[in-house]
Amino acid sequence: MLTMPTEPLPVDRPPGDTVTVVITRRVKAGCGPQYEAWLARLQSEARDVPGYLGVTTHRPTPTGPLDYTSVVRFASLAHLQAFENSGLLARHLADVRQWVQGDAVWQRLTGLEFWFTPPAGTVVPQPSRPRMVLLMTAVVFILVLSIGALVNAGFDALAAQTAWVVPRPARLLVTIAIEVVLMTYWLMPVITRRLTFWIYPQAKKP
Repeated sequence: MLTMPTEPLPVDRPPGDTVTVVITRRVKAGCGPQYEAWLARLQSEARDVPGYLGVTTHRPTPTGPLDYTSVVRFASLAHLQAFENSGLLARHLADVRQWVQGDAVWQRLTGLEFWFTPPAGTVVPQPSRPRMVLLMTAVVFILVLSIGALVNAGFDALAAQTAWVVPRPARLLVTIAIEVVLMTYWLMPVITRRLTFWIYPQAKKP
């Protein structure tokens, strides 16, 4: 978690939706150890914050710029906004200023893709919608073929052993549930990270 807005944001979605925050910040040369220690302190204390679901931090490559990206999840927009206005966050943001440079690259998402109005001074890359459509179509097509075949094979084997035939709508529901879980928690984060240069053709680092 690298930075957060200091002003309320408009509520454009139902307050119960899970919110994912993707935050990127560049660390000053030579300040990596101090930043790592700060990040560890913040993430440790954030575990006790209501609605906090966890964070994944992507660290810079050995030969690249010192860009850290954190993917943070909250149970709802209300939980996220409460954290944004907390004294805990304000204290940590005051501490980190001496070790970072530039404006934060800021995204908030619910579901597959959702953009909030960013705070002043941040740069939000806009994805290429045609490329997003193409990527999602390819991913869903592959998952439907592969997961659907596995689910049907499993239920067919179950029917052969127990004579319990699972109806097609139930099989479809299980297939979709597996696909959504894979896309949300693993597949899409990995693909998006690997294909950032293609999905965000105009993205610029601060």
